[in-house]
Amino acid sequence: MEESKSWNRNQKWLEEIEALKSILVKTDLVETTKWGGIVYTWNNRNIIGIGGFKDYFTIWFYNGVFLPDEKKVLVNANEGTTKGLRQWRFASKEEIDEKLVLHYVNQAIENEKKGLAIKPEKKEVIPSEFFMSKLNENSELLEKFKNFTPFKQKEFVEYIDTAKQEKTKHDRFEKIKPMLLKNIGLNDKYRK
Repeated sequence: MEESKSWNRNQKWLEEIEALKSILVKTDLVETTKWGGIVYTWNNRNIIGIGGFKDYFTIWFYNGVFLPDEKKVLVNANEGTTKGLRQWRFASKEEIDEKLVLHYVNQAIENEKKGLAIKPEKKEVIPSEFFMSKLNENSELLEKFKNFTPFKQKEFVEYIDTAKQEKTKHDRFEKIKPMLLKNIGLNDKYRK
């Protein structure tokens, strides 16, 4: 028998989660499992997730920030960090209002159809003065570095800039010079 992997870590909310699932089956969403939890998608886009925690079970809306929360049931689970995700927490099965759940879920689907989503912020890679001075000594190195993706540039920058001693920075730069010239990312050997 295959073990169920879900956000319900303590098996406390099995009946309540089944009640939510019986409501969600009435929508256009497709149930799937992602990251060990129950996630509902529309057009292969994450719309909501459900799960049980220590003190509550919940529906989370991946782009819940765009939902008009008329009944004030949504909370930001991690204020200051979470931008789009909102949770609707329940402490008992009796708190589940099927009509209201369907209303919120259908609004979330409509928002997805409209393309409402928070785009991830791209963080600019800012190399240290040391790293830039070393790259500027050799125009070919600088050009090769610029041709890497921002992600790989960030790996190089962090590798150099996290060294505490100047000697270590120099040693690390000498190590990556041939990699830059051969268009090999710092961690490419670990990637498939």
